[in-house]
Amino acid sequence: QSNRAMEKEVRLEKIASLSTADFFNTTSVNKLTAEQQNDLPVEITGYFNNTKHILLDNQTNKGVVGYRVFQVFTESTTNQATLVNLGWIAGGKLRSELPKLESFNGKQTIQGNLRIMENPIVLSNNNEPMEKAWPLRVQQINLQKLSTITGYKLAPYVLYLSKASTLGYVKNWQPIVMPPEKHRGYAFQWFSLAFAWLSLMIWAAYKNNKKNQSGDVV
Repeated sequence: QSNRAMEKEVRLEKIASLSTADFFNTTSVNKLTAEQQNDLPVEITGYFNNTKHILLDNQTNKGVVGYRVFQVFTESTTNQATLVNLGWIAGGKLRSELPKLESFNGKQTIQGNLRIMENPIVLSNNNEPMEKAWPLRVQQINLQKLSTITGYKLAPYVLYLSKASTLGYVKNWQPIVMPPEKHRGYAFQWFSLAFAWLSLMIWAAYKNNKKNQSGDVV
């Protein structure tokens, strides 16, 4: 937990330093490592695919359950396909009711920050062929599997649309969900438990040793 706290402090410092940086393009970004790419501000121009929406399931906002909406964005100059997180939208009263989604037509210039997706995807069970299941509801984001499903070779990161953008839905994300202070709190709890256990073992050993010594006296 202490190490995680230090890692997140370093990342927060990086994010703060990037807040005033110029926007990168994907050509320069693709020359960097995944660690270097994470959180970079990027501006790209191109077109959204409005026929294949991806809904990340079980996402909440102020206690309301809904989805995060993703769409493929193809750059007009490089043809690179990047998955874009457009924000949160509420779900329907019934599981079968999917939200009404917008279409973003024509050439768009969008800005946002890159995120490296850490967890593998587990697609929601769906007995229908994928080509009949749009919008596609998923449990996690796995860019490799989504590349196969969408027919695009997706970039190895996701663009989180800028909160200042008028496109998309509710942009309530935070780059770091659990702050360093919380990790330190957990670390203190573990250290306290370890110290208490060690103290108890020392006391028990002392009492046992004293008892043995008393038993040796004739």
